[in-house]
Amino acid sequence: MQPRAEIALTRALAGLAAIWLASVPVSAQKLTAAQMVGQIVLHMPDKAFGGFSGFEISPDGRRFHAVTDHAHLLTGRLERDGKGRIRGIAPEGFVPLKDPKGRPIAKGRERDAEGLAVGKDGTILVSFEGASRIWAYCSPACRARWVPAYRRFIGLAGNAGLEALAIGPDGSLYTLAEAPDTRSGDHSVYRFRDGGWSVPFAIPGRGNFRPVGADFGPDGLLYILERYNIGALAFASRVRRFKVSDDKITDEAIILETPIGAHDNLEGLSVWRDSGGHIRLTMISDDNFSHQQRTEIVEFRLP
Repeated sequence: MQPRAEIALTRALAGLAAIWLASVPVSAQKLTAAQMVGQIVLHMPDKAFGGFSGFEISPDGRRFHAVTDHAHLLTGRLERDGKGRIRGIAPEGFVPLKDPKGRPIAKGRERDAEGLAVGKDGTILVSFEGASRIWAYCSPACRARWVPAYRRFIGLAGNAGLEALAIGPDGSLYTLAEAPDTRSGDHSVYRFRDGGWSVPFAIPGRGNFRPVGADFGPDGLLYILERYNIGALAFASRVRRFKVSDDKITDEAIILETPIGAHDNLEGLSVWRDSGGHIRLTMISDDNFSHQQRTEIVEFRLP
């Protein structure tokens, strides 16, 4: 149990953070029409359960892939009620990811999986933070194959490594680090296209939020999930949306910003369209394998 003094300090810091957030100028259109349509807390007896950082949902919102910080991949179905609200999950497989030699990834620094993307052909792509790289899998049980490395990944390590991962409408692969890597405090976006890497643009830094997840929606727009945390257990989340036009981004908009403490440490994001034509943002939290945190799935609907 968390000591009372630490709880009091965390609450006090959260209050100060809420005041700070309200005073931070943001040069982006702010939309506030996102509506929460579901929130569930997950439990599984498997010791590998927890630490979910990457999340992908099928286009119909029924099937999912989720990857953990310890490089385990969970697949299954989302159980929904008649109104499309998530009521639970039906796990189908929970397996350790393998390295290119077919061995389970064992070392801590090398197994820190963070980003997840699934191609139209079913290829599973995972970005790793500790030793920045991207590996591809033909299925959860396959051995990894390398996505060609990029010289600029060499300087990314530890908590500054690759975090978010997304596949664009044309099949290009996009990734970025949680820590800003430009003098202006922006986050370089790395793109893999036609067999080579480039840095077409950067996501502008806004306040103390840091990118932790990304996905392209069925509308072709890029959605970035960001996190701000103060103290051990106080988190706020934000989702920004951009239009990507080849080598530039435009139409920046904040479409969701949650109060500190509303949710746990949301890190995985998947964007899809429901049967009513609404864009949905489905997110999963990373509990850091801590009994003081929780694994939850939260879902919002846009107009």
